[in-house]
Amino acid sequence: MSSVAGNLTCVVAAVDGSEQSMTALRWALQNLKLRSPASDSTNAGSFVVLHVQSPPSIATGLNPGAIPFGGPTDLEVPAITAAIEAHQKRITEAVLNHALGICAEFNLAEPRIKTHVVVGDPKEKICEAAQDLNADVLVMGSRAFGPIKRMFLGSVSNYCAHHAQCPVIIIKGKDNVDKKN
Repeated sequence: MSSVAGNLTCVVAAVDGSEQSMTALRWALQNLKLRSPASDSTNAGSFVVLHVQSPPSIATGLNPGAIPFGGPTDLEVPAITAAIEAHQKRITEAVLNHALGICAEFNLAEPRIKTHVVVGDPKEKICEAAQDLNADVLVMGSRAFGPIKRMFLGSVSNYCAHHAQCPVIIIKGKDNVDKKN
């Protein structure tokens, strides 16, 4: 595919650590061209690497109800919560470092590359972030779940394609093209 002529001011690439999301980031860096920096460089375009971190309760399935044998019903163990949050922070750092390494392969760094982290449900937060960042385009990978997984987990890329306020480009990995849904 030929490169899109550079008048884009904000390209958001959603990454989650999967190879499909990193393939989508590479595709965006290869094929989408940002607005060239002007002499004042305030209108220069940027790629935003977006990562959505799940809240601790979603990430671990923690939703402590009543504890057997008469324990408190709204128990939150600070040490467990802190450990989960620290673990998620390490995951986020690893995902962003991997993505920034890919950007470095294309000789891109700040201010042309920015990172943005939000916490919540990926489907909703990706769409919200794309709108808040005034994205010209949202680029994301597709894991190509089969029908059963898709029924239970939903498709983040499908949701974003229908709900984002900007154009959405979904990149399928090479192995996804051969899989049947």
